[in-house]
Amino acid sequence: MHKFSARDIFIGLLFSMLWSSASVAGKFGLRVAEPLVLFTVRFLLAGVLLLAYVYGVQKNPLPRAREWKQITIFGTFNTALYLGLFIIALQYITPGITTLAIALNPLFISVMTAVWMKRRIPANEWISIGLGIMGVFVAAYPLLQTSYATPGGLALLALSMLTYSFGAVYYAAVRWELSRITINAWQVFIGGLLVLPLALFMHKAENSFNLTFWLSLAWLIIPVSVVAVNLWLRLLKTDAVRASLWLYLCPIFGFLYSSVFLGEPLTLYTLGGTVLVMTALYIGQRRAKV
Repeated sequence: MHKFSARDIFIGLLFSMLWSSASVAGKFGLRVAEPLVLFTVRFLLAGVLLLAYVYGVQKNPLPRAREWKQITIFGTFNTALYLGLFIIALQYITPGITTLAIALNPLFISVMTAVWMKRRIPANEWISIGLGIMGVFVAAYPLLQTSYATPGGLALLALSMLTYSFGAVYYAAVRWELSRITINAWQVFIGGLLVLPLALFMHKAENSFNLTFWLSLAWLIIPVSVVAVNLWLRLLKTDAVRASLWLYLCPIFGFLYSSVFLGEPLTLYTLGGTVLVMTALYIGQRRAKV
């Protein structure tokens, strides 16, 4: 298992910063549109743009029969099920609880990787996982004091995290011959097609396709769906467990973005959680002693 280079660390930090911005951008979009409508349009447009680049500019070949199956499985778990369940869960739980969800993925990914790929997880990674989860709990503690959630909402949230983690492990286990951008293009587009019937079925209110909607959508498509997802796929192919450690920073960046753009307060708990998370990342990136 190799130690991450400075470039890998830069990619991980950039991924965390961009991926965690999705919740704030999404909150602006949700002020004027239904959740599933916003995210369905996001995935379909992102998929079309990526596919246009893949086949209009790069002239890449189409996936083969076996690859269609692999991409569909990946898109189902990584996009359709994960975000479909997550968005439905948001109707029954508050945003404070959801900030903890991303931090649980490293633990799920570690366990799934160990079972699926028969890989032994080094002690330093288990320590980093424990510290990372502890750091996120500390940072989110004030939110937990005022959050409300139903058992059904929490169950849906946990299930969405499991599907996302399964998608990550599945992607790392497959020997892809397609380029990362081709895989991302098709899995995002297929994910959008799979969510579309659910968006139509759950449609209740009118949606306002104004400037707020399109600015929110533009950020969710370019920096998040295109840039961040491609960075994530690159990290996954390096090492699924170590890549998952970067998810620890997402709630921390999320707190910062919420403070700046939504006026939510930062506390000493946020600072303490950040220190624990950074310590976890440092331990997780060190070469395991043999």
